Amino acid sequence: MIYADIAVENKSKYTDVLFTYASEEALSPGDLVLVPFGKNDKEKRGIVCKLVQSPQCEKDKIKTVINLAEREFLSEEAVKTALWMKQRYAIKYYDAFKCFIPPGKAAKPGKEKEPYRDLTGRGQSPEKLTEEQKYAAEEIEKALEKGEQSNFLLHGVTASGKTEVYMQVIEKAVSIGKTAIMLVPEISLTKQMIETFTGRFGKEVIAVLHSKLTHRERYDEWRRIKDGKAKIVIGARMAVFAPLKNIGLIVMDEEQEASYKADMSPKYDTVDIALKRLSHYSGVMLLGSATPSVVSYYRVSQGIYRLLTLKHRYNKMPLPEVITADMREELREGNRTIFSRVLYEGINDEISNGRQVILLQNRRGYANFVSCRECGHVIKCPECGISLTYHKSQDSLICHYCGRHFPVPDRCPECKSSYIKYFGIGTEQVVEAVQQLFPAASVDRLDIDAIKTRKDLDRILEKFDNGETDILIGTQLVAKGLDFDNVGLVGIIAADAGLNIPDYRSAERTFQLVTQAAGRAGRRDSRGKVIIQTYEPDNYALQGAALNDYEAFYEKEITLRKFMNYPPFTDIINVNFTAENEETASDISKRCRRYIEKLEEGVNMLGPKAALNFKGKDSVRFYIMIKCPKNLRNKFVFYLEEFSKILINERIKCSMDIDVNPYSTY
Repeated sequence: MIYADIAVENKSKYTDVLFTYASEEALSPGDLVLVPFGKNDKEKRGIVCKLVQSPQCEKDKIKTVINLAEREFLSEEAVKTALWMKQRYAIKYYDAFKCFIPPGKAAKPGKEKEPYRDLTGRGQSPEKLTEEQKYAAEEIEKALEKGEQSNFLLHGVTASGKTEVYMQVIEKAVSIGKTAIMLVPEISLTKQMIETFTGRFGKEVIAVLHSKLTHRERYDEWRRIKDGKAKIVIGARMAVFAPLKNIGLIVMDEEQEASYKADMSPKYDTVDIALKRLSHYSGVMLLGSATPSVVSYYRVSQGIYRLLTLKHRYNKMPLPEVITADMREELREGNRTIFSRVLYEGINDEISNGRQVILLQNRRGYANFVSCRECGHVIKCPECGISLTYHKSQDSLICHYCGRHFPVPDRCPECKSSYIKYFGIGTEQVVEAVQQLFPAASVDRLDIDAIKTRKDLDRILEKFDNGETDILIGTQLVAKGLDFDNVGLVGIIAADAGLNIPDYRSAERTFQLVTQAAGRAGRRDSRGKVIIQTYEPDNYALQGAALNDYEAFYEKEITLRKFMNYPPFTDIINVNFTAENEETASDISKRCRRYIEKLEEGVNMLGPKAALNFKGKDSVRFYIMIKCPKNLRNKFVFYLEEFSKILINERIKCSMDIDVNPYSTY
């Protein structure tokens, strides 16, 4: 009889342990089995984690595996990574394993679904590299040939040819018998990347993984990868869990993007998973960006990453001309419209010359909030306590946290005044203004409200790529990595909108968003133009973005981070406590704080505080934030796990979750 510890598929925090089972068949880590579970011996799936020589419990009480469903369902490396995730992120065993397991089930032979089946690819042969590209590619290829784990940060200005470097080194990895993962931060970028890669490598060796695929598509792609039919996987963050073997290279394009950090359980960081997986295969990690995260750039100075730079655009075209429009001056001179005069003239000139325009406004809807001018009351979601956004297209107020819709009131709910006013500018309002000022132009909108399905996204991007759309207006989706030939002007409507968010990353995010959006202009035959509208033209983040001077921005930002003791000089751990009533959530969060302070004197902690933006139904959340000294992260996560076990043993109805270095702290 064989004995094995198995992670059984179950959601309960009270049974989050490995269970020992007996088997008459030989088992190995990674095997998928069916086991009896619970009092009623309900059949459940499980993953074999390790074999046990001497079970801890009496052998006659050990249940027997029902069936070995599939051998080597997960690789040995995947099992080790999942177990490591359990410890690093203080998550449940099966939450870690389900990252590696696809939804759905196998299709009947011949009925497999292939996403992007009709995509033909942009046929292209390898381009002649610039000297900068050549040097970067050669250094990465040397690391691949040596078979030593190496980490590179490729800092290249927009349109410097980072994608060509990616393809060159991926081609090298495949040629020496290794596999590769190409990660993009947004699903909106996937199709364009697939077209480019298909034109170079052919469709047969490429697979796609992202959350907009149907369950059948995801399962069939997962199976193609596992069976070794695909050597290159392209996708958003979930693609880092692709069942590839012998991974030689993982590329993270636009590595600074917050979307690489999962905000739902399990709250993993993609770069952590990539590093862990590559450590097993002695592979190479390549992070690419025009605006690297402050943490990544700091790691260069610490010797963790090696820096490679592309300082010039690949076609020798100069970077766009950047003009900063001071909206305070516009207001003083009587201009109360959305557009500064220089932006209006710029749009008019580009449209007249047959070139396209991208306008960025990083707010959805028509107006950001609705307020009473009589008493100042702001209309909020009764569930979430968050101000509601007015969507004119649906004539309703929408909560951007829980998604609930509410009718627009005729009178103030508080004082009954009829003086209701809309405040702030969203993408819908920008579209309306553009259509009024430029009625002959074809206008489209790209934000989360405009793309209900993958087909909506593809349609919007194809129309713009084909020249059918003159002006594309959108949120940050238009700023991330899209490559269009005919964009002459990028206008940033409210560049300082994110500066005053109470988050230590607000300046970094603003610099990145403005720089990335600016990079969409003038990528081919003629120099582009960027117009930045702001009420804070002297802010260092906006000045750095206008000058495309990352180093100057970084030096100021890293100095502030060190002074304020924020990452990369500490790890921030957010601990959330969710309960049915405020008293329980508050009491348990206070108890946790006392528990940590007893173990570690002098620890820097904030809270407990009520999580005002929490959107749980019939529940309340409190949180504490720990500024954890460097190199003590695992120690504090262990303390928190032990406290969580206390709550479980006492059967306290309060859920607790941990988020290490969240991308948003407000």
